[in-house]
Amino acid sequence: MSVTYADILAARERIKGQVDHTPTRHSRRLSELTGAEVWVKFDNLHYTGSFKERGALNRLMLLTPEERTRGVVAASAGNHAQALAYHGGRLGVPVTIVMPEGTPFVKIDGTRRHGAEVVIHGADFTGATEEAKRQQAEHGYIFVSAFDDEGIVAGQGVCAVEFLEDAPEIDTLIVPIGGGGLMAGCALAARAIKPDIEIIGVEVAMYPSFTAKRKGEEPRCGGQTIAEGIAVKAVGDIPFAIADPLVDDIIVCEEADFEKAVAFYATLEKTVAEGAGAGGLAALLAHPERFKGRKVGLVLCGGNIDARMLAVVLNRELVREKRLVVYRILGDDRPGMLSKMSAVIGGLGGNIIDVVHNRLALDVPAKGAEFDIMVETRDAHHAEEIREAMKEAGYDMRMA
Repeated sequence: MSVTYADILAARERIKGQVDHTPTRHSRRLSELTGAEVWVKFDNLHYTGSFKERGALNRLMLLTPEERTRGVVAASAGNHAQALAYHGGRLGVPVTIVMPEGTPFVKIDGTRRHGAEVVIHGADFTGATEEAKRQQAEHGYIFVSAFDDEGIVAGQGVCAVEFLEDAPEIDTLIVPIGGGGLMAGCALAARAIKPDIEIIGVEVAMYPSFTAKRKGEEPRCGGQTIAEGIAVKAVGDIPFAIADPLVDDIIVCEEADFEKAVAFYATLEKTVAEGAGAGGLAALLAHPERFKGRKVGLVLCGGNIDARMLAVVLNRELVREKRLVVYRILGDDRPGMLSKMSAVIGGLGGNIIDVVHNRLALDVPAKGAEFDIMVETRDAHHAEEIREAMKEAGYDMRMA
């Protein structure tokens, strides 16, 4: 292989004391929820908020003095960018980052704050990479891939070394896959330390590039995903060559799975995960029967989610759980109508959050109005109890 376990151990010594050894915790809540014994490695607690620091620092420390002077350029949706910018600044290496349009503001601001020059270019990671290569040719920079680089892969493998030192009992390791750098490094290290461990990858349904390459198919990728950190159209050649023979299975998850995982990390583990970072939990929640009774390790690989998006995800989860419900009601447009409906809802313990009147819908009588009443409830059973009470009170309920 182009990268060996010895390279990972060398990377660990090289970056020692400069990158946090992130904590690993057994999660009683997630274990009770899924039926597996679950351990979480909190790589969202790195200074720059993701696992990328190990690979970025290792690659920078492998530069020659002349290459450090020339500086580096990279394409990144955010986490590789921040890690490279932060450690480049520490080491005195000039860093230029090309980020695709639509990159979360929190990642753009974080990268600039660490002193890197940021260029926004390209509709996706592929377009950003093309611009980074152009800048490399024009300015003589050293191109540092976010994943398709031996030094990057070796550094990322340190994650699994730490994980299995802190939780040697795990028999299943679940790792998100974008370009494949984290998976390649972790799979190589985990298999060297514990040959019988099961290694599972997670991809987002909009960007199943590793799965497609395994099947010898052209990947069909595209669209806006909450898991933008793994929204990569083509897995790297180096990480794929390493990971393909070592990975036992790939689980492709839908957007709702990632959203639920982000929400559960916030509500159950009291920690912030970005979409890609929550990939392992997304797979576990989507297929609990697949992992029942197993000792599962989840790499929570990043927490750089935009605050607005986190709020959206948490509210959407309330809607899925029927703890936030919109009742659409057809009624007369006359004084006291709303107060009567509110009395029914409030009498059953529902908390009205918002009310919208629609008097212009053509399927509503001219003397009537359509009311969209958003209500906070305890759970799905409580929501249905309120719905039935409104029907019994004579209100015409519609689908919202």
